[in-house]
Amino acid sequence: MSPAVSAAEPPVLVACSHGTRSATGRSVVDGLRAAVRAARPGLEVEAAQVDVHGPFLADVVDRVCADRDAVVVPLLLSSGYHVHVDIAEAVARGGGRAVAAPALGPGEVVTDVLLERLGRFEGRVVLAAAGSSDARAQADVAEAARLLAERLGAPVTSGFLSAQEPSVADAVAAAGPGPVAVVSYLLAPGVFSERLARAGATVVTEPLGVHPALVDLVLERYDAALTTLRGS
Repeated sequence: MSPAVSAAEPPVLVACSHGTRSATGRSVVDGLRAAVRAARPGLEVEAAQVDVHGPFLADVVDRVCADRDAVVVPLLLSSGYHVHVDIAEAVARGGGRAVAAPALGPGEVVTDVLLERLGRFEGRVVLAAAGSSDARAQADVAEAARLLAERLGAPVTSGFLSAQEPSVADAVAAAGPGPVAVVSYLLAPGVFSERLARAGATVVTEPLGVHPALVDLVLERYDAALTTLRGS
């Protein structure tokens, strides 16, 4: 059983992203963390990554859980290897003082933001995701496409930037003729988002980025996981 959570000192929110070599991408993810801090004054929000660059999640959990409780909120849109293995293993290092929340997507909140990015476009739609060899992440992308199609009242196909077929360019080609929009199922700009401009689509939406609905979602994930921590 973990030590009692102090009401005066709420658990640290560890906002864990994938990590990116893109300076712009890092800035956007840091901006999302800053917006979460601003939305809840007094809540300590720590940065962590599971890949590419530090601070790495395992190190952050080790440091924070030496004398605090922590809730890890994945700044990820799908629950694949990074959630079920990397984050789970890092949380296990917390000695009962850490818990993990689910990924941010798929779900209605993320779908709302995707629709806002798409605007009033009329034509075929391709949901562009990073891609994964993990079946759980693949299922999440399929669900994200289903939710988007349900809201649009029209078919949505998926294309991928790595690890899976079809590629985004092939999905765009297959969706034609006529105007085709690529909806970016990415949190922040980077190498992957730069490739989308070359996919041959009529419109390419921006990554989800720093959006008030995502800020609220991060805090909702934290609050829900906090009840698990308090009950452990």
